[in-house]
Amino acid sequence: MSRAADSRNGNGRAAHDIHFGIAEAGKLAALAGDHREALRHYREALRMAVSAGSPEVFFRHYTQCVLESLELLGDYDAIIQFCENADAHYATLSQPNPLLARDHGSVLERLGAVHLKAGRQAEAKDALTRALDTAGAGRLPLAATLLGWLRRGLCPDVTRITETQKKHKYFTVRRDQVDKTRARPMPKGSGGTPTSVAGFNAADVP
Repeated sequence: MSRAADSRNGNGRAAHDIHFGIAEAGKLAALAGDHREALRHYREALRMAVSAGSPEVFFRHYTQCVLESLELLGDYDAIIQFCENADAHYATLSQPNPLLARDHGSVLERLGAVHLKAGRQAEAKDALTRALDTAGAGRLPLAATLLGWLRRGLCPDVTRITETQKKHKYFTVRRDQVDKTRARPMPKGSGGTPTSVAGFNAADVP
């Protein structure tokens, strides 16, 4: 490998470390209940990941973190729009495979959970049914639980839904998944706070 190429790779790794650290700081804020501060960090991490040409896995992961904080803030309409756009994207794929089917099912599971939190039971039931049909039997236990409640005529509140999501490890941002030693908190007042996911590409579904 040439010295120039090695330098480029080194700079790339450094950029990855920086935006990863910013995202980890966002996760710590989310775990502390400050989701607006978390969103400010995730937005900067996303911007840096795109600017550095980082692997898509970073964009997908940070996007999922954004969706989780928006959900916990109660910004359901933004998530519903994102999930519906992603659903439409998956529908255009002519040769789905088991991995894509699992991803598509997860998007529909999120859509159903958010509809249920918003009190839209008919929409939730439809999305959760499609989630299970798309992902396959046994792949989405949370969706199966929520759909079972709806079929029995139960009306769970947001707290119960959220606790059930935690039980099934629905949320990516968990204490055992955050590396606080690599966290890089941003100075107060820098960056912005995204209020929606409208600008995200539905092809990059977390």
